[in-house]
This record gives sequence, C-alpha cells and structure tokens, in this order.
Amino acid sequence: MHSTTHLEAGPRGDTVREEATDRLARIAAGESVPTVTHPEIEQEPIVLETRDFCLHYGPKQALFDINVKVARGKVTALIGPSGCGKSTLIRSVNRINDLLSTVHIRGDMLLAGESIYAPGVDVIGLRKRMGMVFQKPNPFPMSIYENVVYPLRIDGERNRRVLDEVCERSLRGAALWEEVKDRLQDNALSLSGGQQQRLCIARAIAAEPEILLMDEPCSALDPIATTKIENLIEQLKGDYSILIVTHNMQQAARTSDYTAFMYLGHLLEFGRTETIFQTPRLIETQDYVTGRFG
Repeated sequence: MHSTTHLEAGPRGDTVREEATDRLARIAAGESVPTVTHPEIEQEPIVLETRDFCLHYGPKQALFDINVKVARGKVTALIGPSGCGKSTLIRSVNRINDLLSTVHIRGDMLLAGESIYAPGVDVIGLRKRMGMVFQKPNPFPMSIYENVVYPLRIDGERNRRVLDEVCERSLRGAALWEEVKDRLQDNALSLSGGQQQRLCIARAIAAEPEILLMDEPCSALDPIATTKIENLIEQLKGDYSILIVTHNMQQAARTSDYTAFMYLGHLLEFGRTETIFQTPRLIETQDYVTGRFG
C-alpha cells in the first residue's frame, strides 16, 4: 500500500482503515505480515542487517521475520508499544539473549557483512565490536578512569600512555571530560545518574565499536540529563553507527535519521524518520506516532 495516510475521509480512507484492521488482526493471530520498507535505505552503506530474523522464548514467538538495515554513521531508532520486541531485537545483536536457555532463533544478522549467528562465531570477540548502553546506568564499582579503560584492560593493554589517551578521548567523546578530569580516581558510583550514563557511553566507545547499541538510555534520567544524552547522540553520529530503542516519540524524532516501527514482534514500517513521523505509508504507524494507541 503506497498511499499516504492523511487521506482518511471518504471511501479510500475507509479502505485504508479496513486494511489496517485486517493487518492487526493477522498479527494478533500470529501471522507474519510484510514490512513496508521505504527505498531510501538502499542508498546507504549498511553496517548491520537482519534477514528474516525470528526469535522464540520457548514456545512463545517474540520476533517475526524482522528485516531491517542500519545505515553506517547514522542513528536508527526502534519504536513501538511496550512488549513489541524492541529490546529483544537490540539484545539479539550482541547475543545477550543467548544467555537464556529457552531462546532459539531463525534467520540471521550480519555485522559488516559477516554473520553474527554463524556456527563457530566468537561471541566474546563479536561483543568487542559493539558498544552497549542499557536503560539503567551500570558503571563498575571502580574509579572513573578504570571504568573507561576497562575494555582495553581486558584486551591486555598495559601501556599507560595508550590508556590515558583513550580515557581522555572517550570522556571527551561522551561530553564528560571537563566535569571529571580532576577526579578520575574517584569512584564512578559518586557521579550523578546522568553522568554515570555518559560514563557508560564513554566506556562503550573506548574500544571504537563498529556499532553502538542503546536500549532506552534515557529512561532512568531526568529531563536535563536526557537533553545531554540526546545532544551527545547527535555529536557521536557520523563517527559511530547507533541503534537506539526508545519509548519516547519526541526523542526518536529529534535524534534519529531512520525509524523502525514495531508492533507485537513485527516490524511494520521502516524509513527515514521525517517520513515516518510526517507521511507514513501505514495508518497504524500514523496512529502510533500521533498517540492514538500505544
């Protein structure tokens, strides 16, 4: 369906609504529905791609045939109601879900063209190619300095000059250097919540990952700290490819270049953020981004 969704009056609008109702009913019945993917993504260099990716928790299917591409150097947002599979999808990228014995998957994900789920993949090595920032700041109970250089320490780096350079570069990259440069040996837990989250971002970028994964990074923060994180995302894009889960529509609209709308484990529509928010192809997308449901 290629009609835009602001044409809701009259017979055509009625048809659009009927198609949407039918599609949601099929989803509720556990059927797969095709994703409406806008063509602009095909012009982008791709860092991460999912191909018909399905995930089950035991007998319950949580993700259905997800096909999405993450553009290099851009911010891609995953949006949708609670329980739609956003966090499950982002945690599948660095294989955190592997830790659950009930999980099994079909399909594949490719990072820089290489399968993430191929037999024999070194999962620890794979995770080193990604930075992960969680909902709640999770600094280690050690100094600010040691938090930032931790990824290098576990790789065996002992050169103090290298560690110092990475620490400063990462803290500057996370817009935190000026606030903590005179207290690098203080315990990271002494920082405010917003500072702790920016410290976690500094730790995530210290190893110069190929992709930065953010799972609702502002959900535990106050509005001022949230603004700082959003400004930081804007500064980091270009140097980093970012995949972010957010429940905040305005945040997705402000920070991302591409937006993927998920519903009950299905990816319904994927395209440039401005299009998704202003002239989506599907009426379900319009209903969600305008607050009619979810």
